[in-house]
Amino acid sequence: MRRRDFLCVVSGAAVALPLSARAQQPELPVIGFLNSRGPGENEGILIAFRRGLKEAGYVEGQNVSVEYRWADNQYDRVPALVDDLVRRQVSVIVCNGPPIAAAKAATSTIPIVFAVGFDPLAYGLVNSLSRPAGNLTGVSILDVEIGPKRLELLHELIPAATAMALLVNPTTPAAQAIASDVQAAARAHGLKLHVLHAAADGDFDTVLAAVTKLRAGALIIGADPFSRAEVDSSAN
Repeated sequence: MRRRDFLCVVSGAAVALPLSARAQQPELPVIGFLNSRGPGENEGILIAFRRGLKEAGYVEGQNVSVEYRWADNQYDRVPALVDDLVRRQVSVIVCNGPPIAAAKAATSTIPIVFAVGFDPLAYGLVNSLSRPAGNLTGVSILDVEIGPKRLELLHELIPAATAMALLVNPTTPAAQAIASDVQAAARAHGLKLHVLHAAADGDFDTVLAAVTKLRAGALIIGADPFSRAEVDSSAN
């Protein structure tokens, strides 16, 4: 073989080898990150999420990939977002409370890690808190359960008030439980409770006007990311 031909073969192999090696490398595992709010409202959550990945030895773009899906507080978009992640065959789905029912209904094989504000056992998400079984696990801050305590604290702060208002999003999984628990606490303290509903941006002006018209001493915000975001925005 002539020297020129030999060099061409060697140089060709040197170029082809890395390409072949790259093609054989396994793809990065993909995390589906699904949140009911918008990316601009979740900076703290994203920081904590990425810090947790790093502590577990994962760095986005290096040894793990993340597919972000945001419902932008439009809960009717959630099923389609979940279906998209399932079609992409992500390795795991991470979500907050509002999308959890859709995620559970969409897949029984992809692991789902959730952070919710209600008791996941009471809503049939898991079989046990210590041994969840199935493909779901996560954490709960038990936000629903402290709803009555919020009313009690407001009653102590405003003892002259005879009526309170409670804001719930009727599309959230825990809406009925929130209203029932806080209503029971209101009766125990001899208070009248007005339950107000808001599920879209245009509902909040009506809700705030109703609080004034009903002469409610305070407004309790139910455990729902959308409700709290909108109330904070209205207050500002």
